Amino acid sequence: MKKYSKYFLIVFAIIALDQFVKLLVHFNMEMGANGQIKLLGNWLKIHYILNPGMAFGLSIDATYGKLMLTLFRIVATVLIAYYIKVLIDKKRHTGFVICMSMILGGALGNVIDSTFYGVFLGNAPAGSPTAWFHGQVVDMIYVDIWEGVLPEWIPLMGGKYYSFWPIFNIADSSIFLGVMTILFRNESFFKQPKPTPETNNLSNEI
Repeated sequence: MKKYSKYFLIVFAIIALDQFVKLLVHFNMEMGANGQIKLLGNWLKIHYILNPGMAFGLSIDATYGKLMLTLFRIVATVLIAYYIKVLIDKKRHTGFVICMSMILGGALGNVIDSTFYGVFLGNAPAGSPTAWFHGQVVDMIYVDIWEGVLPEWIPLMGGKYYSFWPIFNIADSSIFLGVMTILFRNESFFKQPKPTPETNNLSNEI
């Protein structure tokens, strides 16, 4: 168990931080623009919203789509946890296992929201067939990239108001950082061992 503990401690730490921040925001902030807190001017804010769908403010409209998304998340987290166990058993690159642990921690953080928040925080969308598995995810980190009316000369989109910003949470950030680190460190994480003289001689004999 010791060989697994440090990685699943990372998972637990991410879940604990994510849930602490979400509950802190839920119980102490007003939802929407009136209650937001500016951290770096208008560029970075704490802005409490509820996300009925996926990461970074992406949403789904179907009533049963939310149920399917929650169940998919639960299955995915079980598979990721098993994959991490396999990686540890096979002594894969420590950095890669840490990244996968970050992804698992983030995924579980949002699974908790989707599974339980509809019941315990009462934030299931109106019309949901059940509060269980229909909880809305609490998002609060607001990166305000740009908002305004696009120039008329832009085809199809010109003259219309748009707001280009993501609102996300600690769990989303953990998943994003884990995935991006794997992409950028892919070569070192999956580097093949250099052939030794013994393996070269064996290949020549074959």
